[in-house]
Amino acid sequence: MTLQFSLESRNAEIVETPCVVVGVFDERMLSTAAQRIDAAAGGAITRLLESNDLSGKPGTTQPLFGLVGVKAARVLVVGLGDAKKFDAARYAKANVDTTRALKGLPIDSAVSYLAELDVPGKDLAWKLRTAALASDAQAYKYTTTFKPREKSSRPELHALAFAAPAGSDASVLEQATAIAKGVRFARELGNLPPNICTPAYLAGEAHQLAKDHPGVICEVLEEEAMYKLGMGALLGVAQGSANKPRLIVLEWKGGGADEKPYALVGKGVTFDTGGISIKPSAGMEEMKFDMCGAAGVLGAFLTAVELRLKLNLVCVVPAVENMPGSNAQRPSDVVTTMSGQTVEVLNTDAEGRLILCDALTYVQKYNPQTIIDVATLTGACVVALGKHASGLMTQDDSLADELLAAGQATLDRAWRLPLWDDYQSQLETGYADIANIGGKYAGAITAGCFLARFTEGFRWAHLDIAGSAWDEGRKGSATGRPVPLLVQYLLDRAQ
Repeated sequence: MTLQFSLESRNAEIVETPCVVVGVFDERMLSTAAQRIDAAAGGAITRLLESNDLSGKPGTTQPLFGLVGVKAARVLVVGLGDAKKFDAARYAKANVDTTRALKGLPIDSAVSYLAELDVPGKDLAWKLRTAALASDAQAYKYTTTFKPREKSSRPELHALAFAAPAGSDASVLEQATAIAKGVRFARELGNLPPNICTPAYLAGEAHQLAKDHPGVICEVLEEEAMYKLGMGALLGVAQGSANKPRLIVLEWKGGGADEKPYALVGKGVTFDTGGISIKPSAGMEEMKFDMCGAAGVLGAFLTAVELRLKLNLVCVVPAVENMPGSNAQRPSDVVTTMSGQTVEVLNTDAEGRLILCDALTYVQKYNPQTIIDVATLTGACVVALGKHASGLMTQDDSLADELLAAGQATLDRAWRLPLWDDYQSQLETGYADIANIGGKYAGAITAGCFLARFTEGFRWAHLDIAGSAWDEGRKGSATGRPVPLLVQYLLDRAQ
């Protein structure tokens, strides 16, 4: 369950709550709420700062207990760093630090006064939504495959209020809750092990989403239907696995009957061994995250439906498992895509583009006004951009601007890479219309160039989230990106 959010208009020193949260900058500069707490408590915060028992350095948090003159049982002081450098990213980080500290306290609720802080260029609505999403992301914990434990009597954080002037519009928190729900949905799918989250499981989750939300239509195509449609590229990837593929289609008709839909397409490789071009064993366990593109578009779709956005939306997920079985696809195989174009498979580990190209052709039956595909597509994108930005590729400048703006607004940022025709020659082969890899250089871009061949005539963009979709390491978790970016893009269109 997501955190429960609300607004609080009373001053920090008079709120009766298990904990109030205030901020302190470097140079012992107190935020407005911290000043009020300090005055009510007879200068307690100032004395602690002067004795260096309290710090304003970013990332620091310190709970103070039983301050005389303050009605809250605890005061959590959060370090904000240099006031002159305090910006949107530092504000979001302060809220993450806050929730991390609150989770360690035996409390079920708290009131945060960080939304009172001045964030250059951002209004109260942005601060409230960003605080809520940052807090819920930090509060999320994966527990599905752990042994059930007896419920602890120790209180756990489940509600968070944010300071705002009386009469402030609380609808932004309803929006934040819907986005947080979509992010959690995407994270949970990404974190599930591949023996649970198979193509059939993803299809079941889509059916359940439709069942839970009136107005959503779900259709799932199985192997025979895909064969009749000529999806040779998608089926070629799936043919080595005992887990059969699914093509998942969700529709939401929140707009006019004659309005063209927006289309989201997400790569759903529920586990990627690389196939015959098998990956190194070190780190292969992270390939359960290779369906995070699918998880991301499903999460964004869920949020759009929760918000009942006034637009038409179609979501298509090609779901497969890429395994090196006896019937697996071989390097040098040639497959015929749904579009009729043939592809020489030079590397079976470049499988994401093969399932996406058929899904991108399929979604065109809905005559969408815009198509956005999302995929953990290339290690080359991680090399280029690291873990901070998703790679964006499109030949439409206005669409690029819209997506980049959505990413900037949500701090779920993307960076545009070129998609020039100069790179298309790298995909040439003597045995088919196109090869599925373009050589050692510009791997993320040539993957985008491959997909571009299947979207001609449509307004289309590709998001490579190979770096941003999960955190590495044994305790690494799916991030739920790019749900915030996609939802902001759809919100902007609906408005």
